[in-house]
Amino acid sequence: MKAWEKNIRKIAPYVPGEQPKVKDVIKLNTNENPYPPAPEALEANKKFDTDILRLYPDPDATILTEELAKFYGLDKENFFVGVGSDDVLSIAFQTFFNSDKPIMFPNITYSFYCVWADMYKIPYTCPKLDGDFKLVKEDYYAENGGVIFPNPNAPTAILEPLSTIEDILMHNQDVIVIVDEAYIDFGGESAIKLLDKYENLLVVQTFSKARSMAGMRIGYAIGGKRLIKAMNDVKFSINSYTMNQHSLLVGSKIIADREYFNETLKKIVNTRENAKKKLTELGFTFPDSKANFIFVTHEKYKAKDIFEYLKSKNIFVRYFNTPGIDNYLRITIGTDEQMEKLYEALEEYIK
Repeated sequence: MKAWEKNIRKIAPYVPGEQPKVKDVIKLNTNENPYPPAPEALEANKKFDTDILRLYPDPDATILTEELAKFYGLDKENFFVGVGSDDVLSIAFQTFFNSDKPIMFPNITYSFYCVWADMYKIPYTCPKLDGDFKLVKEDYYAENGGVIFPNPNAPTAILEPLSTIEDILMHNQDVIVIVDEAYIDFGGESAIKLLDKYENLLVVQTFSKARSMAGMRIGYAIGGKRLIKAMNDVKFSINSYTMNQHSLLVGSKIIADREYFNETLKKIVNTRENAKKKLTELGFTFPDSKANFIFVTHEKYKAKDIFEYLKSKNIFVRYFNTPGIDNYLRITIGTDEQMEKLYEALEEYIK
């Protein structure tokens, strides 16, 4: 090893879902929305001028935070926006998790949390989920340097009731508690309702799932103004211009169309509930999903074998080669037509 190699930071990186390079695939592996964004956003996407490319974007992202404020009935100072919720969470880790005490997140959860913790040299501990993949709230009563968890959880799709969230907040009022709500719109009650009671709460959401904007990379945090200012101070110390002009423009337009938003959510939820019936008939079991995906296992067939068979049919689902969940598949909810092709392939495999 050369001397300079000793100073290179070595991290086990996050592994994203596979992005197929072939055409005509059914892509059910990365929890994208199968429907297009709202019409207003598509129209705004066509309106380019030279200034969008030539000028720096607004570092305060005002056009977007104002629309978010209108949607939620809050002030724009209650919002922080970033390049996807991953960027927002990364900034939150750097801003709030600076204690010598370990932060806490579940042992089965979004695998980026441990990557950020390792990257920023943040100690952490991972309480185990119970036998039904649910949080054990009492495990979070221990002294810690902060708490973070998704709700619904990923990859299990399990929604914790708001009472559990509040219980964890009540027992952790001296640290920041982050609730990662990437999938909350598909059937959950948001912790935003608790912001008035708990000044140490930060809620993170995204445009990638319910709003069909994964490719645009827009995420946001909602919290008290002191928390948001602290995040902006860190952001301005790293990169003042995180959100490009195009994203700000299109993102601001998509918020306004509530009717289209609700229609799309209804379609996905209906398809999800039908998928639960179909998959049960095929012998799969799974935790009850309140997200836009289902976390399935089969008593007779190995998840990896099913994964490989579906891939041979150009149907991509997510397989995790991780202890404790290595016999599960995460299946994103697609259109009704896409799901029917999935059921047909699964029936062929089982036969």
